[in-house]
Amino acid sequence: MKSDSSSIAGPLRGGVLTQVRRLLSGRFWLVAGAAGIAFLALLPIIGLLGEGLLGLSSGNASLRPDGLLQIRGTVVLLLGTSLMGGVIGTANGWLLANCRFPGRRWLRIAQLLPLANPSYLLAATLVDIGSLEGFTINGMGWGIAVMALTTYPYVFLLSTESFTICGRRQLEACRSLGVGPWNSFRRIALPMALPAIGAGIALMGMEVLNEYGAVQLLGIPSLSAGILEAWRIEGNPAGAVGLALITLVIVLVLLFGERRLRSRSRRWSEGVAGGESPAWKLSGWRALSAQALAAAPPLITLGIPLLWGGMNWQQLATGLTPELLLLTLRTLGLALAATLLAGLAALLLAIAKRWSSARWLRGVTFLAGMGYAIPGAVLALALLVIGAPWQLSPILLLLWGYSDRFLAVNKGGIDAALERLSPSLDEAATGLGLRWPAVLKRVHLPLLRGPILVGSLLVFVDTVKELPLTFALRPFDFDTLAVRVYQYAGDERLAAAVWPALMILVLGLVASSALVPRLDRETE
Repeated sequence: MKSDSSSIAGPLRGGVLTQVRRLLSGRFWLVAGAAGIAFLALLPIIGLLGEGLLGLSSGNASLRPDGLLQIRGTVVLLLGTSLMGGVIGTANGWLLANCRFPGRRWLRIAQLLPLANPSYLLAATLVDIGSLEGFTINGMGWGIAVMALTTYPYVFLLSTESFTICGRRQLEACRSLGVGPWNSFRRIALPMALPAIGAGIALMGMEVLNEYGAVQLLGIPSLSAGILEAWRIEGNPAGAVGLALITLVIVLVLLFGERRLRSRSRRWSEGVAGGESPAWKLSGWRALSAQALAAAPPLITLGIPLLWGGMNWQQLATGLTPELLLLTLRTLGLALAATLLAGLAALLLAIAKRWSSARWLRGVTFLAGMGYAIPGAVLALALLVIGAPWQLSPILLLLWGYSDRFLAVNKGGIDAALERLSPSLDEAATGLGLRWPAVLKRVHLPLLRGPILVGSLLVFVDTVKELPLTFALRPFDFDTLAVRVYQYAGDERLAAAVWPALMILVLGLVASSALVPRLDRETE
């Protein structure tokens, strides 16, 4: 009997051990790593919500004396920017997608250039030029104009895609009946493109909520400025948390609207004929008007900083000083580290979602990629709330914030590329005995090289331009290019910021150029 039981227990024990080894290898560690990254990405917001609930339960919740004014200022800036930027982006999207006139190809590419110029840099140069010429640039109207001119490309990109692929038969019918481009746009194209336009406006709104430098320089009360003032200057954490929670509510509304509009856009697109829409040829004064409308926003957005640089050409003659080199090295070091961390995290989350059928993992990875929608000031406050009890290093918190906020920039491109890869490729590789690291190395990475490169470049430059996170979390006397430009502007010493500003602008132009090949292909 003893020998029989031992003979049975042996294979059972061996089978169990084999199952345990399989469980603790391969996909288990992949899923566990992805879950850990998602937890780290969500932890700051969870901590902030916990702090807010604690404040409500104890009766310490507060919006500060200026809280209502800052909420109103943010809402007005949001609505004004959405209206102005939506009109500019939609008009240029229609003209450059469905009309033909001289210079169209280059003007279409030029619409990406405003993304290279941070809003705070455009505001700073306007304030400095105004002071030199003897007039004041300040207030909500200027803030709306600055934010609209630097963020309208979001609406342009999404509306252009919609105008290019939707309503071919309907537009051809309009053209055959002698209906002009304006009436065709008003009756057919605009109703079909409204979901895409709305999604672009939602993205603009997220940038408005994140802005700190421009609103401060232009004297506009805003939630992002209020959060940092309450925490850093007033020592009022309850007030900062209250404003942060209000900001999160606005973000959730924008996210809900953006997701719903995107789904409607996909549904509408499926209901119309495909192919590229017909083009109206413009000539004479119509062509000149189209050229002026398309050229004005990028010329203003980039022309003003370049004009300002020319007005301060003496500063350019100073060359690269040791201080500027130090600022550049700090900025590049942080940007490279953030790019590496965000890229690895995005790749791991995307691969884990592809290899696992667990619904909870898909939900968690989706939530982890929402950090880009969280304003920098809110994320900084959340990290300070978490890091304070543990006395975490400011550099560690800063890299954590960068990785959390820009994770979605890399993840979106990788997810889209993986969705285009047939699952049969993975099945064939695993059928040959390869595990997921080998499949990733031999199959996925060669095909993902382009999206990873573009996403990493965008993360790098976004990190270089980021102001609220850096300003709030950096160690004492640890400035970057963005922080130094803002400090010089606040001290009315903008002439000294020429070199740091130009470096930020050049890096932004490099980032924008990553989208040019795709846009150029659509133009042909």
